[in-house]
This record gives sequence, structure tokens and C-alpha cells, in this order.
Amino acid sequence: MKIVNLIENTKGNKECLFEHGLSFYVETANHKLLVDTGATSAFMENADNLGVDLSQVDALILSHGHYDHAGGVLSFAKVNPGAGILMQQNADGEYYHKNDEIEKYIGIDPRIMELSQVELIEGNKKIDEEIFLFSGVTERKLWPLGNKELKVKKEGCFYQDEFIHEQYLVLMENGKRILLSGCAHNGILNILEKFREIYKTDPDAVISGFHMGKKSGYTGEDMEMIQKIGRELKKTDTVYYTGHCTGERPYEVLKEIMGSQIIYVHSGDTIKL
Repeated sequence: MKIVNLIENTKGNKECLFEHGLSFYVETANHKLLVDTGATSAFMENADNLGVDLSQVDALILSHGHYDHAGGVLSFAKVNPGAGILMQQNADGEYYHKNDEIEKYIGIDPRIMELSQVELIEGNKKIDEEIFLFSGVTERKLWPLGNKELKVKKEGCFYQDEFIHEQYLVLMENGKRILLSGCAHNGILNILEKFREIYKTDPDAVISGFHMGKKSGYTGEDMEMIQKIGRELKKTDTVYYTGHCTGERPYEVLKEIMGSQIIYVHSGDTIKL
């Protein structure tokens, strides 16, 4: 199995662009998938530079309804109008980053919902023996603190986003189970617990942002939570590949705790499993 990071927040491959966003190309024995499309169409230029032919992709899986994961969907649909676009049924909600100083729409472009290849999923979906999608993570153990400023607008009022629009991809090949998430807004520990509920074991590898990054300084509470998560992840028999919303400082803290069990994935990097 080959998984290529088509775009992420940090510079990796010198030929690749980078931005606040995330996109992965996944190649299994029977499928070629795209997971998210970054914030713009920049991931497509990176795909060309990396030798990834997006016209051959079977399906695009949208991890959740935020612009930094869906910004390139319309551009992708132009080069591959036959690929299905799979998202949870609430992925087109009115999602905002809102606090006392900012009120910014961070949802997907409404024009995406006009595409004929969009498939709205309610809950879990088994595609075949290689691919399974699940959602419905409701536990709140060590829920990312940054979620508090993420809202959904309904009938003119703002409410806490509960991330029912977030879904998770499980890839199964050669006896291994690989879990892919976009930002793990519902908390990586809670997502892992849901995975265990389904499969009765830990995944062999996880590829996901952890939604720990901040633009301003980190508080003691922030650091304590990151350390607790790191200690919990270290107990598992899983290798973690992360980046994007994890943030560079939180990654350094996790790396101190987890060592070789966690790896940062930059724009253009390839994971072979």
C-alpha cells in the first residue's frame, strides 16, 4: 500500500507546494483513492510533480466539511468527473470559526453539492473488503480544546460543532488495518476507541492530524493535554503518521514521549505500508 501526502502545512519535497490544508493519495491493490483536497487546487500541481495521475482516482473521500480539506474538490471534479465524492450527509453545514474577535466561514463551497458524483453517507459504509468508512464518534475523552471555537450555524444561531460530519477511512490489505482521519476533531483517543469497538484491536497504523496546533502560545492546560494524549497513544501497538493541524510544537512534545512510534508527514512525503 502506498500513501502519498499531496499537500500539508509544511515544506517537505522541494518540488511541492505547501499550505494550511491536507490531502492524501492512496494506492492499494484494487483502488486509487483521494482523501481530501487541501484548501486550494495546489495539491493538483503537487500530484503532477509527484507522478500521481488524478484522472485515474476511483473515489474522493472527504474527511469532514471544512474548507482546508475540500478547497480543491471542484478542480478535481473537472479532471475526474467520474470519481465518486463520498462525504457524510452533514458535510455541507454552515461551519464557522467564531470567538470574540473573529467570525469566519470555514465550511465547504456550496457548489460542491451541485456535483452529480457527490454521495452523501449516513453513518458507516462498507465499500468492499478493502475499504470501510465509519463515523458516529461521540465520546469526549481529551476532546481537542480548539474545538470550542468551532461552531455550526443553524437558523441564524451559532451552536457548538459536534463534528457529526467527520468520517474515518479504514484500509485493509495483507492482514493490516490502516486508519485515516483528517483532523481527528472528535479526539484521536475517541476515534481509536470507536475503531476498537468495530475491530476488537488497534489499527496497525494511523494517519491523521490531531488538531492540537495553535497560532498563539500554548498554555499549561494545552501542554498537559498533549502529554496525556501522547502517553495514551504510546500504550498502543500502532505507528502514527501526523501533520497538518497537529502543529509543530505539539508534535515535538509527542515525539519526546512516543519516539519512533510517531512520524511527521510533510508535503510530498510517501508512506509505504
